Amino acid sequence: MCGIFGIVSKKKIDKHDLKSLALHSRERGKDSSGFLNYDSQNNDYFVRKFDKDIKDVLSQVLPKIDNLAIGHSRLITNSTPDNQPVLIDNMACIHNGIITNFRSLFLRYKINQKIDIDSEILPALVNYYIKEGCNLDQVINKILVNCEGIINCAIAIPKLGKMLLFSNNGSLYIGRKKENYYFASEKYFLKQIYCNNICQVTKEIIDIPKINKAIIEINENNKIKREDFVPTLQKDSKLEELLIYDKHQMQRCSNCILPFTMPFIKFDEEGICNYCKNYKVKNFVKYDFNEANNIFNNYRKTNKQADCIIPLSGGRDSCLALHLAKTKFNLNPITYTYDWGLVTDLARRNISRMCSRLNVENIIFADDISKKRNFIKKNVVAWLKKPHLGMVNLFTAGDKHFFRHVQTVKKRTGLKLDLWGINPYEVTHFKAGFLGIAPDFELKNVFTTGIFKQLNYHSKRILQMMINPSYLNYSIFDNLYGEFYRSVVEKKDFYSIFDFHKWNETEVDEVLKLYDWERSVDTSSTWRIGDGAAAFYNYIYYTMAGFSEHDTFRSNQIREGDITREKAIQLVEIENIPRFQNIKWFLEILNLDFENTIKKINTNRLKF
Repeated sequence: MCGIFGIVSKKKIDKHDLKSLALHSRERGKDSSGFLNYDSQNNDYFVRKFDKDIKDVLSQVLPKIDNLAIGHSRLITNSTPDNQPVLIDNMACIHNGIITNFRSLFLRYKINQKIDIDSEILPALVNYYIKEGCNLDQVINKILVNCEGIINCAIAIPKLGKMLLFSNNGSLYIGRKKENYYFASEKYFLKQIYCNNICQVTKEIIDIPKINKAIIEINENNKIKREDFVPTLQKDSKLEELLIYDKHQMQRCSNCILPFTMPFIKFDEEGICNYCKNYKVKNFVKYDFNEANNIFNNYRKTNKQADCIIPLSGGRDSCLALHLAKTKFNLNPITYTYDWGLVTDLARRNISRMCSRLNVENIIFADDISKKRNFIKKNVVAWLKKPHLGMVNLFTAGDKHFFRHVQTVKKRTGLKLDLWGINPYEVTHFKAGFLGIAPDFELKNVFTTGIFKQLNYHSKRILQMMINPSYLNYSIFDNLYGEFYRSVVEKKDFYSIFDFHKWNETEVDEVLKLYDWERSVDTSSTWRIGDGAAAFYNYIYYTMAGFSEHDTFRSNQIREGDITREKAIQLVEIENIPRFQNIKWFLEILNLDFENTIKKINTNRLKF
């Protein structure tokens, strides 16, 4: 989940090329950076690590570059401060991806773990297999067989005069230019510096200067900011007791389970709500298998080249979409992930599992995580001053750039089709309803809602901002840009996979098992577990309104005939249990006090 790159040259490296690769790679992660370079004059290798955005260190690094350099622009995916290159056994490793079984591999091979980072296992295994007598080709093969998750890496072994490049999902490319080797996480980066013969890496072994001296490490790190970490989930019974879970006895629709607190809800004489009476069946196949193939044939490429883009969040909907695209419709997708600061480590691990098992490239756009989290924090703090359910959406508005960046990926790859995994039951009228927007029962597409509806929506939001000026911060521009693009700008060549395949809950669970898909430790539900904000805002909705997204989701299932009303009530009673660990994670990455925040929400709890 990072950007890696490098140049191995017979002469002095073109520093403009290296700078270009570095700046493009930072699109995949901006949290920290590192370089390995070779000094031909003194016959030394140097590793330099920085707790800074790579663009802020280039002026310091480039003058020291000779004829070899590899670099890493990191998206922090765990709570460790160690950035890359990882220096183990006098080997320097840069790695893009997540190895999900690295702890078990350390135990299996009885290797002492020196730093708490998954990438460490790669050079450790190289050293282990070499000592066993394996040649380098065999070493790579064994690593790819035994490691689970995404692996795209470069490992420099100065004592052998070799560099290993290998990948198990295609998110690593190599090219040539003037007889020099260039590599990067994406093909587009190499095309920008006019490389030739660009191809995806499976495994490559490249000659590099051979020395018997130790790699010199220069750690130029400052203290990493706490908000840049992804906290580990942990128990705390005293804090957990602050979360209130009232099982409200209140009027609900006699057909679905929506309560009277649902915005704009009305009940007829039989107690059936207007949401049920106006419901249009959503879970059906619009195009049969033959029609689907006719559509997809317009986009298919020869020689198993990529033919579509699948936005992949790590949640169950998009993971199922990827599975279906590959196994049912025989497409060759590239996946795309937008990391905006609230993607959980669990979601990232599931992305890694899916892409590695299906051998699918994953293109990442990582925003400025600290900036995004700061925006969210400002809006949460503003909300706590004057809690209003219609403004809760500001906690996640920054994620709408997901829709914008997919167009960037399409332009860079030349692919036209984007195929989404949008759950047909994912309709949440109440979020805008709390702001005073009546439900649009005729809404057919979650991708666009039109400029006039957006103007109406934002006028009501601005009114609340006038009442509570704390919302008037720089996050406004970020939110408006993302939401405008999602809702107004015309999109072409996009479908939902569920236009071609009917959603089935049982199938979802069975498919996810095939990939050892990881569930959250604090809920039995598989829905929304990849969204770091969901547990927090659903606690707010339930506490202040007596229902959450789970209630609307299950209500749609009732209307479709998938489950009974009784079963739905049983499920939401479990699903609405406050998710302490995820709520704590959310508040911790925003540097907000758990106790004070929850107590403030609780003072506004729904009472009868």
